[in-house]
Amino acid sequence: MRRLSDVAESVLVRLSRRCADSAWFRHGITIAIILNATVFALETWQTLVERFGSWLELAHDVFLGIFVVETLIKLCAHFPRIQRYFRDGWNAFDFSIVVVSLIPESAHLSTVFRLARLLRVLRLLSTLPELRVLVSTVVRSIPSMFNIMILMGIIFFVYAVAGYHLFHEIDPTHWGHLGIALLTLFRVVTLEGWTDVMYSVMEVHWWGWAYFVSFVIIGSFVVINLIIAILINHLDQATREGGTLEQATTHDELLTELKRTQADLTRVARQLEGMKERA
Repeated sequence: MRRLSDVAESVLVRLSRRCADSAWFRHGITIAIILNATVFALETWQTLVERFGSWLELAHDVFLGIFVVETLIKLCAHFPRIQRYFRDGWNAFDFSIVVVSLIPESAHLSTVFRLARLLRVLRLLSTLPELRVLVSTVVRSIPSMFNIMILMGIIFFVYAVAGYHLFHEIDPTHWGHLGIALLTLFRVVTLEGWTDVMYSVMEVHWWGWAYFVSFVIIGSFVVINLIIAILINHLDQATREGGTLEQATTHDELLTELKRTQADLTRVARQLEGMKERA
């Protein structure tokens, strides 16, 4: 009986691995996530909720069941080394979302649980390789972005203080104190209606354009180009490392599968020898 259970366990693990590594499985999960997002979108129409609210809730339960089965298949595919499943940050991300979705909904916190259930749409980030590369790029860029944010903060501070001293008497609505001056500069750097602020200053000081144009050039063009350069650099690194890691993972999985197959063949050979000796 123990041998039969071991064989059944080995067959189940192999089937789970084949299923988890298959393209149709990944595409099916992606389609399920997109359909689940469609259900969330339909729930924003109150008329549809009143007519088909029970069906929409049933659809949520069905999709949750699909995601639970997916998680179980992936966990079984990593058996007996289940810890390898959680070493992948994307797997841990998917697992945490499924666990949060399984928390019973409370009447007092229904809105919170609905928003938590909405996190399932974020699983598209883990199912699409291109999105995974982009997210990895953003995460890798955070340290460099932090340095740029410090640089931008210094530029904002210098221009905000200068703007207060130069223009607070002319236009106290936009330059009345440091806080509002920073908000005004944020409006300028987004290039949204900044010319209105500039023209109100130029009615008194004709040279006011130099202040605004220099800040737009430094804040919008130079800094944004630096951010783009950093993102492109890290995107290139993430793409190269992503391909290397994928090849390495495939190689390791192949070796592991070969070792397990060899162990199974050895076990079968021993069983055949035992049967011959008994005969």
